[in-house]
Amino acid sequence: MEDFVYYNNLYDLYGVLLTDKQKKYFEDYYFYNLSFAEMADNYNVSRNAVFKQLHIVIEKLEDYEEKLHLLKKRNTLGEIANKIEDSNIRQLLEKLI
Repeated sequence: MEDFVYYNNLYDLYGVLLTDKQKKYFEDYYFYNLSFAEMADNYNVSRNAVFKQLHIVIEKLEDYEEKLHLLKKRNTLGEIANKIEDSNIRQLLEKLI
């Protein structure tokens, strides 16, 4: 479950950098909970092809995070926002996140 949330967060940040095909595979698997077999039938490819494509997408998302650290920065800002006692400043910071 932890990986599921992590990859969805990465997708939220970096999904725009993926191809349309990669987005569709990711969304079918992580958003719509389709199995490899269902996806393979939908795209007329093998289950292994679906697995490989998803593996490539995950590697790309991880690579983007490794280079850009946007998720790490967003999480750090969230932690900082939680420690701020001034509600106006905290709300402004939370809007940026």
